[in-house]
Amino acid sequence: MKSLLIRLTHGLYDQDIAPDERESVNEWLTRKLLIHEEGKYQFSSQYRAGIVSLASESGAYLQTLGESIRDHFIETANLMGAKSGDLVIAQRLLGKRGGPQAKVVVIAGRSETYSVAVISSKNGHLGLYDIRTDHPAGFALTDLVESAEGSLYQINNQSGTIAAYLGNLSDPKVDEKIVLALYNKHDAFEEDVLEMAREFPKEVDASLYPNRRDLRHLPFCTIDPVTAKDFDDAICYIPETSTLYVAIADVSEYVHPFGAIDAEAIYRSFSIYLPHRSIPMLPRELSETLCSLQPLVDRLAYTFEMHIDPVTYEMDSHTHYESIIHSHRRFTYEQIDAFFEGNHHAENEKEALVLAYIPALNGLTQKLRSERMKKGYNFRSSELEMRIDEDQNIVSTEFAVETPSHALIEDCMLLANKAAASLYERGVFRIHESPSPLKLQSLYTELASIGIFVESQGTIKETITAIQAEAERRDLISEVDTLIIRAQMQARYAPYNIGHFGLGFDRYTHFTSPIRRYSDLIVHRLLKAIAAGDTEEGSYVLRNIESLCTSISEKEREASDIETRFHERKFARWAATVIGQEFKARIMRTEEPVMAEIHDEITGAKVSVNSQFGLMLFDDIIVKIETANLATAKITASFVRRIEKDDVVHTSEHSGTLYE
Repeated sequence: MKSLLIRLTHGLYDQDIAPDERESVNEWLTRKLLIHEEGKYQFSSQYRAGIVSLASESGAYLQTLGESIRDHFIETANLMGAKSGDLVIAQRLLGKRGGPQAKVVVIAGRSETYSVAVISSKNGHLGLYDIRTDHPAGFALTDLVESAEGSLYQINNQSGTIAAYLGNLSDPKVDEKIVLALYNKHDAFEEDVLEMAREFPKEVDASLYPNRRDLRHLPFCTIDPVTAKDFDDAICYIPETSTLYVAIADVSEYVHPFGAIDAEAIYRSFSIYLPHRSIPMLPRELSETLCSLQPLVDRLAYTFEMHIDPVTYEMDSHTHYESIIHSHRRFTYEQIDAFFEGNHHAENEKEALVLAYIPALNGLTQKLRSERMKKGYNFRSSELEMRIDEDQNIVSTEFAVETPSHALIEDCMLLANKAAASLYERGVFRIHESPSPLKLQSLYTELASIGIFVESQGTIKETITAIQAEAERRDLISEVDTLIIRAQMQARYAPYNIGHFGLGFDRYTHFTSPIRRYSDLIVHRLLKAIAAGDTEEGSYVLRNIESLCTSISEKEREASDIETRFHERKFARWAATVIGQEFKARIMRTEEPVMAEIHDEITGAKVSVNSQFGLMLFDDIIVKIETANLATAKITASFVRRIEKDDVVHTSEHSGTLYE
């Protein structure tokens, strides 16, 4: 239902209405909530679709879907029974004094379509309670297939029914089921999707593609994590002509609009990566085999050929085309880093051809990064890496460190994404707005609390650079970058271009990961439609581009939330085994509830610290674990003492690209 409301906000054409949506569209048209002009349905100007939020005794706010406009206030009498989290259509009330107001006219469903509930004891009685809100889920235990304490159920909030029994909270393997059930994600593909995926040939027959550019003679390679199975991108550099080739898996050759695979890919929109496995956007027959740019086999690719000026380090020309490549070598990041350190040498002729250009490419990407930093930002960010055992309990955690091999690949991909974004005026852009004045003021206040007083410079870039320089002098680099990152807007997808603040790019998109991001697949289709003059496919993409961008932005947040929530659940299980033990931690928030992050044998667990007067932001302290709630994944701890400066253990950090 949310998808329908988003599309009606931007405009929905007759041919794009699904059969199960037609009844709602016709009803709302009859009630004059919609207008129908030139084959397109859209909300009338006085109506808005949104989510009821921040409900209180006086009323609630309408969080408008698909638009960046001011929220409308809805008085209690005008909620018409809608509750916080409901999807509604509301009528704008004109002539009201104060801020914009609205009245609910349709309750369309629930924003959070699925929830998870657990059987737990309250006041000596067992009941089924929502794990997010701790409110009763509204089912009698006699209605359930399993009524033991700790039993978990997925609930369909639209139909008010039990969707699935997930297992028991005592089993660590149920954590994965919980986080997937909250967003109704699933690993298994429907049989019709799998049948279509199995129909593709196992290998690429180059003779079937006479019109593709044959690049099999070029020494391409892939550089990925050691655990990677889906290889989206391959690179090749010719130092003599300063030409960089970035070849991307040509998923669009196999996954066409309106097919079963495409429908499932839209629903998933992103691959999800958990510590022990991935949940792919595409069937593994494609994501890990036919589409994946595996070594020593022919593969279809969509390639950008870019010439870099060796003096200015600007991309002075580029072309793009469908191609066939034959990757010479699959490297891991660790192997390339070892090569840079003189600890890895070519094992055969093909590998030697690749390693011959890697030093020159590394020098180029370092210069590209240096140029990028003149407009963009270099924030130290930390990505948590968690290892779990066969029973899905934590083995170890650490913050990943970016290495030269990561930086090399990143800047190659950034260049290709910039090139793709230059080819259209309306399509999928990756945008990142500059921080709002309110967020900046909040940042300056937080900085003052740790002794850094900001004097505004001529531009935001100059101001942030000055802040980072002061932080470096005070040995607070990672701490201050954490605050600056908090003050940023979140990057998102949009049909229009406003640039990318964090990267310092005037235009940017996502082109380089179509195996794991639907946004990139759309960009491939759009570029091919433009190149071929294919107005039918191009018009379909552009006709729905606003709602597609809104939808994939939401799905991106869901995928990220699932990965974060899984970590939280594993940390809660670990904490439950160390109740009463003491650990080093760092204060990350001083407002109630005070939050700290464990930086000890296990790193990254967020704990709520019992109030202690005088704790300052980024204080290093000792805490004692008091409670660990497996249902809510919340950990509480008590303050023991501060850690003296000489005893502080700093976390690992790396330079990362903000909100790429």
